[in-house]
Amino acid sequence: MSASSQSEPRLLFISGSSREKSFNKKLAKLGENIADANGIKGTFADLGDYPMPIYNGDIEVNDGPPDNARKLKALMEVHTGIFIASPEYNASFSPLLKNAIDWVSHIKDGGLQVYRTRVFALGAASPGGMGGLRGLAQLRLVLENGLNALVLPDQFVVPKAMEAFDDNGHLKNKENQETFKAVIQKLARAAHVLHG
Repeated sequence: MSASSQSEPRLLFISGSSREKSFNKKLAKLGENIADANGIKGTFADLGDYPMPIYNGDIEVNDGPPDNARKLKALMEVHTGIFIASPEYNASFSPLLKNAIDWVSHIKDGGLQVYRTRVFALGAASPGGMGGLRGLAQLRLVLENGLNALVLPDQFVVPKAMEAFDDNGHLKNKENQETFKAVIQKLARAAHVLHG
């Protein structure tokens, strides 16, 4: 990465759900759009584009990490900040997201390092009243305690997500959209401090 590209934060927006009409996919795409509209380079990533087998140590020993884990790691490496929009599954987060996190962390050539050298921010959207908040606590635990990642304390949740988005994918509540924008800007600033 050149010195000029290092000075500009690049943010990756990952959805922890691959469902076509996922609220968290909407949230991640909205994050990318807000970043771009504010002069921050953003990229959306759909984990559905990176299918992997369920993590298994025997697969790792016999075949090595799947190619899609390496591709996802490479995508993470060219971004300095990562926002994860995570659905809540029974007060935790999705198996799809956990599996991707686990496979990338097992890549011997810098898999753990990619978590330890990026800044993360978390968000969730849920039909429920808590907005997926309980799942974010578990995701934060995995990233911070399991992988020694730097995760911003600020996070953004969208409760009652079925009625929260307009037809263009923006949040109907403009104050909430401004709050999300502030989280994205803080992620960009933190990424700049770490990598600038």
